Amino acid sequence: MTSRTVFPGAAAAVALLLVLTGCTPEAPEPTVAPVDRAPLDLSVGTLLPATGTLAAFGPSAVAAAELAAGDINNADAGITVTITSADSGDATTDTSIASTTTLLDGGASVIVGALSDNVSRKVLDQIVSAGAVEISPGNTSTDFTRAADHDLYWRTAPSCVLEGDAMGKQIAADGVTTLGVVYESGFCEPGLPEALSAAFERAGGTITASVPYTAGAADLSAQVTTAIADKPEAVVVVGSKGAQASVPSLAAAKYDGSHLYFVGLGIGNHSADIPAGTITGSIASMPGLDISKLGDFTDRLLDINPALTDFSYAAESYDAVVLAALAALAANSTKGADIASSLREVSGGEGKGTKATDFASAAKVILAGGVVDYDGISGEITFDAKGDPQGAVIGMYRYGKDNAFERIN
Repeated sequence: MTSRTVFPGAAAAVALLLVLTGCTPEAPEPTVAPVDRAPLDLSVGTLLPATGTLAAFGPSAVAAAELAAGDINNADAGITVTITSADSGDATTDTSIASTTTLLDGGASVIVGALSDNVSRKVLDQIVSAGAVEISPGNTSTDFTRAADHDLYWRTAPSCVLEGDAMGKQIAADGVTTLGVVYESGFCEPGLPEALSAAFERAGGTITASVPYTAGAADLSAQVTTAIADKPEAVVVVGSKGAQASVPSLAAAKYDGSHLYFVGLGIGNHSADIPAGTITGSIASMPGLDISKLGDFTDRLLDINPALTDFSYAAESYDAVVLAALAALAANSTKGADIASSLREVSGGEGKGTKATDFASAAKVILAGGVVDYDGISGEITFDAKGDPQGAVIGMYRYGKDNAFERIN
């Protein structure tokens, strides 16, 4: 390394010359040393259901991952993504374990999946032990917030705690001041019921009773009787397995749909298990954005797989692949731990980055030496320190006649 010394006399002479000629020295142009980048090859495995109870949701999620890879590769940003798909099955089999082994042996440093909480519980340790990143587009359990995952587990689906918070706020916003709660034991317990109650009480409401029931119970009359003993203005039923069993008793007690709320019941046709008209006007929640407003995105998915009929988890799967690629680009590495170290930053969870809503523009920010905040198709995302998205969307739906429903926000 060499240096040059400017002697005082010479400096004075230069300054005098500048004054005499009426000139001022130009400020030097700032320069940023470019990052020495070799092309990155990122291997992403999808662990999504082709068989089992969630098989109907797998095809669109796989198509979304493939669509994301195509958008990334077409951006010509110095990173190429390869997608390898494997069947997660469901929690009743060990399909997920065998598939995870195949994906990891094939070099995947990121695994997108699983959708099922119980399937992810089966394979999380296996993925973490291999030093790979898992990004789930469907897991909602609070277990994953507390998991010993070495910061390698992330999810683009919101924790069910966020759903509880959103429903508590919705009920309060509807003007309800007293509320009875009936909840399924083990259904995101205690996180969801606690978050719902806390949000409602912060808004000035009062919880008159909170009553548990056993999943799959055929008769909830006793629980309903306890929940409405103090005559609350409304009742919220939290749970998936057997939640509909609360409706006959609620209807008999004159709680019509305008005084009912559901979390976890599932947005769908309940004409077979709930008498028509008994829940008309009730409001139910479900994580995820309004698919009906994503015409261009769903059209592009249909170009990949024309047989698709359900687009649940597709946006979350697309964003999982994009975030993994952006994190790899930011870290200039495709190692799992390096990708994990940048995921929060590129999602906007830290760093005050520049907003971008597609991979190509986000990659330009990173390649220019900046910090990006990617807001995806599934929402703002904004990972917290535990890998949970804080900007995820919770949809609210109102049931109409014959148990049909429509999204209200």
